[in-house]
Amino acid sequence: MSSRIVSCAILFGLVVSNPTILRAADNPSLDSRRAQINQLLKDEWEYELKESPERATVYGDYRYNDRWSDASLAHVQQQKRDLQEWLSKFEAVDTAGFTEQEKLNQSLMVRNLKQRLEGIELKTYEMPLDQFNGAHLQAAQFVAIIPFNTTKQYEDYLSRLHRIPVLFEQVIEVLRQGEKDKLMPPRFLLEKTVTQCKSIAEPAGEANPFGHPVTKFPDSVPEADRKRLHEAIIAAVDNEVRPAYTKLENFIATEYAPKGRTEPGVWSLPNGDTLYRFSIRRLTTTEMDPEYIHQLGLKEVARIEAEELAIAKKLGFADLKSFRASVKDNPKLLATSREQILDKYRGHIAQMQPELTKLFGLLPKTPLEVRPVQEFREKEAAGASYTTGTPDGSRPAIVYVNTGDYAHRSLITIETTAYHEGVPGHHMQIAIAQALPELPAFRQHGFFSAYSEGWALYAERLGEDIGFYQDPYSRYGHLDAEMLRAVRLVVDTGVHYKHWTRQQMVDFFHEHSSEDEPSVQAETDRYIAWPAQALGYKLGQLEILKLRERAQTELGGKYEIRAFHDEILNGAALPLDVLDQRVTAWIEAQKAGSAGAGH
Repeated sequence: MSSRIVSCAILFGLVVSNPTILRAADNPSLDSRRAQINQLLKDEWEYELKESPERATVYGDYRYNDRWSDASLAHVQQQKRDLQEWLSKFEAVDTAGFTEQEKLNQSLMVRNLKQRLEGIELKTYEMPLDQFNGAHLQAAQFVAIIPFNTTKQYEDYLSRLHRIPVLFEQVIEVLRQGEKDKLMPPRFLLEKTVTQCKSIAEPAGEANPFGHPVTKFPDSVPEADRKRLHEAIIAAVDNEVRPAYTKLENFIATEYAPKGRTEPGVWSLPNGDTLYRFSIRRLTTTEMDPEYIHQLGLKEVARIEAEELAIAKKLGFADLKSFRASVKDNPKLLATSREQILDKYRGHIAQMQPELTKLFGLLPKTPLEVRPVQEFREKEAAGASYTTGTPDGSRPAIVYVNTGDYAHRSLITIETTAYHEGVPGHHMQIAIAQALPELPAFRQHGFFSAYSEGWALYAERLGEDIGFYQDPYSRYGHLDAEMLRAVRLVVDTGVHYKHWTRQQMVDFFHEHSSEDEPSVQAETDRYIAWPAQALGYKLGQLEILKLRERAQTELGGKYEIRAFHDEILNGAALPLDVLDQRVTAWIEAQKAGSAGAGH
């Protein structure tokens, strides 16, 4: 009998052989404790939305659309006090008699709060800006997410524009403190942020990313308001936002970047090894050692290369090296236009849509669109990325595709990436999680990198299950995309744990993948800027594959792929250890014939 069935039996008073065990129904405080934690969860979520107005906007809650998060040093200390208070409240809740899901709500919240407090203690907030992340990029990218359907929404946006100079002053204050504590990103990456700030600051008026919303007003905004809003927003862009960007650009160029660290690895910071191990725990939700991850990466690289070699030989090449060289030199495998790249993404997502019912019972309701990455982000952005829509579907989810330098962009990985970013990858997982009615909001919108990215990488393989990747080059591109994630295990631990140089990272890429040059450069810099983030993809995928194999082996004829996938998705994003426990309990319940016990 599974542990879950035993706990359910106790919960409903079916096991009463010991008279000293009270049934949950006889516990007069159970209902009040349930009400207590449910209220706590609601209150804490309200706190999060108010603390991060940007997140509220993303989720379709527009109450705080006139402001940005407080990025000041003083506010970090206030957050620390707030988080300690929330932690003590959640730890005080007695979960005896709660359902598995309710217990999980409490334990996940406690885990999240503790980890955030640990991050504050390690001063992770003191490096808030690089070429991949930071307020300078997020504010400009955010314009595409803000709603512009009413006069009020334009007025809220105007308020946000007025507040950008203050936001950037706060960022500069934090950067100065990081410099004092010798917590500095690499100098060469900071120099890239100068270029980014400059490219955002330069265009004037409507041509500026912040001016785009007034190029065309929707019919729902009265004609009488349009001239006033247009003038006020353009004035704010030209007189406040652009000068704020120029000020930040000058500060980074003259004061901050010259003092950036010279080594690419986080090990070179005062508490670098501790920071890296914390990042691994936070972003992979495992206790894996960097050395173990490095060796696992090497093993996966060798396995994938063997599969790639088989394709090369089928196509008449003697070895992988000559095949890879031909792939890079083959003009038929390179894009001929920006639109061609977008069309291919749209085509593969459209091809997968009607197949989803073969693999899933749960399906996403939010619509999905493919759009090009904003031009100011092209040089540093990934090949593609996913931006969540609103749960009510009023704003679609978006797969942003990098079409910059298109003549050097390979087409062979587009099919696999479309499944990763769109369906059945990120869109499937995130849109379903947002709509799970029985979960509290913090779990509907929760994000664990190893789970979410691991699912998306696993989803690429579902193209194989359906019978896609028929073209040998697309099949190779699929394997090469998986190779990218295996390479990440090696080069991320290489630079941050084994003290590799940037050139060693680039050389390993060239030796073991067919990544195009723009991608190799951007990927390498991304791992340097964001330690351990890139580890979650492969580690998460391997965990889901392990669980799938276990379910197939143990359930035999009772195994059904749709049920397995629904079980992975119907608890929303989870730490990998919790996912393992959850699926293990589900397998036991299936064996016992209790189909619904795992949910």
